[in-house]
Amino acid sequence: MRWPGGRLAAAVSNGGGLGLVGGGRGDEDWVRREVAIVAASTEKPWGIGFLTWSLTRSVIEGALAFGPAAVLLSFGDPKTFAHLVHEAGAKLIVQVTDLDGARRAADVGAELIVAQGGEAGGHGGTRATLPFVPTVVDLVRPIPVLAAGGIADGRGLAAALVLGAAGALIGTRFEATNEAVISAEAIDLILARGGGDTERNRVLDIARDSPWPARYPARTLRNAFLDTWRGREEELQADVVVRAAYQRAVLNGDMSVAPVWAGEALDLVTEVASAVDLVGHIAAHAERILAEAHGHLTDDETDR
Repeated sequence: MRWPGGRLAAAVSNGGGLGLVGGGRGDEDWVRREVAIVAASTEKPWGIGFLTWSLTRSVIEGALAFGPAAVLLSFGDPKTFAHLVHEAGAKLIVQVTDLDGARRAADVGAELIVAQGGEAGGHGGTRATLPFVPTVVDLVRPIPVLAAGGIADGRGLAAALVLGAAGALIGTRFEATNEAVISAEAIDLILARGGGDTERNRVLDIARDSPWPARYPARTLRNAFLDTWRGREEELQADVVVRAAYQRAVLNGDMSVAPVWAGEALDLVTEVASAVDLVGHIAAHAERILAEAHGHLTDDETDR
């Protein structure tokens, strides 16, 4: 499980960020349980994120009944659900992976747009964060933009701000926190591996019989199963026996084949932390980096 649960979302909000419950593919029981947890665990604003391509009206209406401050819609056309978010008085955040998506987000009245680069863990697009973020900023101005993908510390947040973003949406770093809904074995792998050990692929979605749209491959840690089936996706799609065996192995907790969603900033994730503290540490680190950069520029001007 990688979706951020109510405990993690509450911790991020209590730390000064906007914690988001991961609504995933719209499991009503999961959503109901986790939004109840976050609503009871923080008095600060919080939100919930959904995969637009799998979302249903009943699931989003159920979540909105708990009073989230914001709803994040990702991976698909947000038009069907945007009005429900606005009618409930919540802010609409739309995550995009290309410029067409950014235009649609602006058209449906998104108050905040997340420009997700291909360095992000989990499902996404292929645009690199560094050039993609300022392009989206210019395209949708004056709507504020968050940067996502490859950001795990204050340096990444500072870079996002310099690119014109209003902030950052950070995922992989918060997997290695005390509040994350993730197995200890997965955390051990996240701490032991680096960004070079990740890749975007469709192999593990095919093996899981996951209905994720093909246009959004997933960045995961490389593993033995991926190494075996890379480049053989059509063959895997046709092999019911192999897929069934894979799913049994994942169910039994075999981490040599199970997907571990992780982004290219993995090298910067070196320890398990409290999510409450982590928010403040990242913000303070970004402030120091920006102040140092300003100092360097001032010194350069004085030397001229």
